[in-house]
Amino acid sequence: MIGFKHLRLATLALLFGAALPTLASAEQTLRIGYQKSSTLLTLLKARGTLEQRLQAQGIRVSWHEFPSGLPLLEALNLGNVDLSADVADTVPVFTQAAGAQLTYFARETPSPTAQAILVPEGSSLQSLADLKGKRVAVTKAAGSHYLLIQALAKAGLSFKDIQPAYLIPADGRAAFENGKVDAWVTWDPYVASAQRQQKARVLVDGSGLANYQRYYLAGSDYAKAHPKVLETVYQSLREVGAWTKANPEAAARVLGPLWGNLDSATVQQANGRRSYDVQPVTPGDLAEQQNIADAFYREGLLPKAVDARAVTLFEVR
Repeated sequence: MIGFKHLRLATLALLFGAALPTLASAEQTLRIGYQKSSTLLTLLKARGTLEQRLQAQGIRVSWHEFPSGLPLLEALNLGNVDLSADVADTVPVFTQAAGAQLTYFARETPSPTAQAILVPEGSSLQSLADLKGKRVAVTKAAGSHYLLIQALAKAGLSFKDIQPAYLIPADGRAAFENGKVDAWVTWDPYVASAQRQQKARVLVDGSGLANYQRYYLAGSDYAKAHPKVLETVYQSLREVGAWTKANPEAAARVLGPLWGNLDSATVQQANGRRSYDVQPVTPGDLAEQQNIADAFYREGLLPKAVDARAVTLFEVR
């Protein structure tokens, strides 16, 4: 079982397998950190619409790709980027535990079926209780990590009852394909890809266990100094989210090549399980964040208790 007893912001990137890029700050430049899985901002980047809108305000956009959410939020906290694309609901909790001071400015409403516990097509595992003693691949600190905690608790189990294999998605998929693990806990588009290509079976998804909300964050100093920029980004996210749901085939044509040349049907299946409904973040929306923080702390995966509501929320006008 992993521990974060000595976790500090300066070591987050090393612990999670990523080197923090050195990015020069530039006045009148919005530096956006994103991942390949950052659907809505990836679409805005590909279409160029956000740059056009911000250019009218005298703001240039620079894009900086990160391998996962934790090093991305570390870069945000250290001032190396100004704004973060969506990260799973678990990620801000871990960065809070490491002392980060960040501002939530938008969220995607719940998409519980967009993450799942997968087993091979011919697996004998039929229930959550069957996971006892089994090898389970999961990405630490990801939303799927919380899903696994909740699923085990529902079956009266804990992490001590399984053999967790902490793997990034690419390695988790390889372990799953090669029979090195008995189950794989992951999120879309990996879920859809495994279902279609490996005939993987969903043992359980997040329904009733983990809402899987994704959050957009900004550096607190940047949010205070540039509210108009954040409002422009927020409105652009809302519009492209609605466009994605209304135009699944067109969205798949853009995203497929960016997601490892996934075919259109797989991308559409994955996107069909995501809400892409962008909304402001209110104090009431953070209730599950507290549940997440408490669950990870109980499992010994956070170095201290975290008050998930002790964050700054950007007020969208």
